[in-house]
Order: sequence, then C-alpha cells, then structure tokens
Amino acid sequence: MCGRTFDGHTCRKRGDHLCKPRADHAQAFAEEICVHTKDRWARRPFILADWQRDDIVRPLFGEVRWDDEAECYVRRFRIAWIELARKNGKSELLAFVALYLLVGDGVESAEVYGCARDTDQAKLVFNVAARMVRLSPVLSKRLRVIEHSARIVDEKTNSVYAVVPADALGNLGSNPSCVIFDEVLTQPNGDFWNAMRTGMGTRLEPLLIAATTAGNDPASFAKGEHDEFVKIAEDPARAPHRFVYLRNTPADADPWDEANWYHANPALGDFLSLAALREEALEARNDPLKENAFRQFRLNQWVNQASRWMPMHLYAACTGSTRDEPAQLRRELARRPAWGGLDLASKLDLTAWCLVVPDGIDGHPSALWRFWLPEAGVTFLDERTDGRVSRWVDQGWITVTDGEVIDYDKVEADIVADTGLLRVADISYDEWSGEPVRQRLEKRTGVPMFPVAQTYKGMTAGMTELMALTRSRGWSHHGNPVAEFCFDSVEVRHPPGEPDLIRPDKPERGKTGKRIDAVPTAAMAVGGWKLRGSKPKKSSRMVVMG
Repeated sequence: MCGRTFDGHTCRKRGDHLCKPRADHAQAFAEEICVHTKDRWARRPFILADWQRDDIVRPLFGEVRWDDEAECYVRRFRIAWIELARKNGKSELLAFVALYLLVGDGVESAEVYGCARDTDQAKLVFNVAARMVRLSPVLSKRLRVIEHSARIVDEKTNSVYAVVPADALGNLGSNPSCVIFDEVLTQPNGDFWNAMRTGMGTRLEPLLIAATTAGNDPASFAKGEHDEFVKIAEDPARAPHRFVYLRNTPADADPWDEANWYHANPALGDFLSLAALREEALEARNDPLKENAFRQFRLNQWVNQASRWMPMHLYAACTGSTRDEPAQLRRELARRPAWGGLDLASKLDLTAWCLVVPDGIDGHPSALWRFWLPEAGVTFLDERTDGRVSRWVDQGWITVTDGEVIDYDKVEADIVADTGLLRVADISYDEWSGEPVRQRLEKRTGVPMFPVAQTYKGMTAGMTELMALTRSRGWSHHGNPVAEFCFDSVEVRHPPGEPDLIRPDKPERGKTGKRIDAVPTAAMAVGGWKLRGSKPKKSSRMVVMG
C-alpha cells in the first residue's frame, strides 16, 4: 500500500498510480504558500489554472511507482518537458517547482539548480522565485534570499537553490535533487543537460524539468529532445519516467485563425491578453520575418532559421493595371538604358536573367525577366509543382533547351538579343557563374560585367531596395507567374546579431521544387542600377514584366 498521508487522507492504492495526497500536497503548496509576483496579480495566492493543475502539477508530483531498491513508492517522473508558447506563465510555474523541491518536499540537503544559457537567462526564474519568497508570509520567514550570489537558502534543512549558467559547466561538483532548465532551445548542445542529469544519480526522487518554447534550428539539441518527447507522448511506455506536456500548433493550421491560438496558449483569455496576440498577428501578416517569430514564439511551432521574405499579399498588390504576356512589353522598351542581373544555374536547372529599365513604361522604371530550363528539368519540377512548369513553358514564360543540360548557346543568344534591343549599361552576375560564359558574353555584347557575391554583403543592398519598392507598391510584376513562384518560394537568412544584413537562402534543388532565381537576378539588377546608374527624376516606381 502507498500509505502517503496528507490533510487527513491516506493513499491505499498499490502499483503504479496517482497518489492523491502527493498531488494535493503539491497543489496546496502552490496555492496556499506561493504568491503571484507581477502586475495586478502580485501578492495574490498562486491559484493554479485548470491546465496547470490537472495537466502538469498533479500528475507530475502525484504519479508514483514502486522502487525495489528503496523499498518504497517514489515519484514516477524523473525528467519533465514542458513546451508551450511564450508568456504562458512558464517562469512562474518553474519558480513554484524550485521552491517546492527546495523546502516543500521534505528533502534534507536539497540542491536545486536553475540552469540556462547564461546567468541572465537563469536568473529570470530565480528572480521570480526570490520575489515569491519575499511576498509570501510563510516563505519569507523560512528562506533567505542572497541576491549577490543568486541563491535561496533553507538553513533548517541545509538546502539551497542556486543559479548555474552553462559557462560554469567546468566547475560542477554538485549533487542536484532538482534541475530546472529554462528555454532549452538556446543550448548549443547537450553537454550541460547531460552533466546536470548525470549528477542526480544518487538522489531518491530527482527531477530534471525543462520549460521551453519551440526553436528555429532543426539540427539543435532542443529539437532532438522535442522529437523524442513527441514519440513518448504517443507511446508513454517508450520512457515511462519522462513527463511530457507539449502544446505545439499544428504546422498546417491557419496561423491567423484565432481558434488555433488556444492550443499553444492555454493561458489565453486568462492571464494572457488576446488583444496583444491580435496586434502581433496583424503586424506578422505584413512582415514574413515577424510571421516567423509569431509562429515560433506565439504558436510554438518549430521553424527554420531561414524565414519567408516576401509578404505575398503586398506582392499581389504590385500586379499593376496591365498584365503582361511573354516579351510583349520588351518591345516597348527598345533603345532605353537598362541594367542587368544574371544568375547562371547549374546546367541541370533554371537559369534567370533580369533587366531593369529606369526610363520605363509611363515614365516609371521597368524590369523584365527571361527564364531557361533544360528539357530534363521540366519533368523534375513538374512532379513537384503539380505540372505548373509545363504550363509556363507552353505559355512562353520559360524557354526550354533540348537535352539533359542547359544550352548556354541559347542563353547567350537571348541575352545578346536583349543587349542589342536595349542600351544595357552593365550586367551584375553571380560570381560563381561559369567564367567561360561570362567571357563570351562580355566579348559578344561589349557590356561590362560586375561580379556580385551571393553573400550578406553582396545581396543586402539589392534585396533591401526590392523590399522597399514592394512595401511602397513601387513596382509592378504584371502577373509574371514564374516570378511570383520565385518570390513566394524565397526564404532569407540574417547573420547572428546583424538583422540589417540579408541574403536569399538557396533551396536544395535536388530535393524540392522551390526555385528563387527571379529574386537574386532582380536584386542584382536593381543593385547595379542604384550603384552605378542614374536615379529616376520623378518616380521611384518600378514595373516588372516577364
């Protein structure tokens, strides 16, 4: 028989079970001893929300199993993973756990460690716990907060709660009874996690508890743990000692449907403001970079480091009053100055060429694209685009060359024709493009060519200008479907700590049907024009045609 007693009730169950006295005890510690610390709830009892009480606290501390070595019932869970969107009370919940296992669990010489990437991160939970102690009539008499060393001490049981950042890994000599990991997504690897976990080996009822939001690195330690906990949630027998609470919005859910926000945000409508999420969602709809953050932090969806770049509803607003047909508008721009952008793909894939004409149609800057694809590439892309590529070929938006590889003679001939039709001042090209092709083009056209590195430094100016034109409705693509496909597919990256630098993230061409070639060619053409050309006298509008 379990035999645990609390508040006049003795558990008489046997085998693996939920021990009501244990669950009641943990809940009572939270609601009768701990207090809220912030805003309008400060100093009020820490009454658990239904989901905190029934889905986390009671099962986490109430589920028990028989331990043959100790010859007693012990808590079932030794590792816990709580993953939900930000601002759903993770810090407050972790602070309660830290204090409960410091002084409420009846453990002598308990060692509770708050762990995170650095001291500042680890102190986020500690600071909440310290304020709980100060505001609680019971805890303030029992515990001592030592601010300068970020410690909370219970002298009666010789127990301590201390902050341990990842950079202190080499100094560990601890014997933790509880380890609290905040925002595991920031851990560069599993070294810190494993070091703290292995330190708990001699404790009877240790608990390593992690609370985090979804990350943006599919190769990270946190993503690996997330994937494992997903499997455990589906099959608890896989690791019965691991507790799982996952609240991730499904990847295929409409992110703008408010009904889909509640799963990842169980506190929504309680202590999490619905109005705040609405404001963030409104901003995110107009900015793919903010959309990525909204999905990650507010919907708790795992995303990639690369993020969508072009707001397609803004792109659609730049269609223009006249829809183009292939080469229709090119003839109207004859003999006008132009700047070019060229991206010669591998011989097996899409190749693109873009011209920017400052003195364009109706006095506005204009641009036009050409696309080429080897015959063998059509089948590959058709299988991944529901046959759209063949339709674009039939409509004249893409030129197909015979054989397995791109016929560069055809590419060169079309570019030479364009440079004869328009007065091309210069051509910016991907510096990784084939050197023999560049030499022949420069010789045949007499047009100077300037290499552009496909790096943050090389692509930022042109990409930034393109986005500015889009936001101001300063260009028109006239419904070019291949260009739309590329702009809809493109994702971008920023170097760490430098959000103003940007470059396109090239898709894995052998694995996906996404192509982005219209984007870097337009960016290079615009960049060359802005760098070496004259600015329009009256308007900054740019019209894009194919």
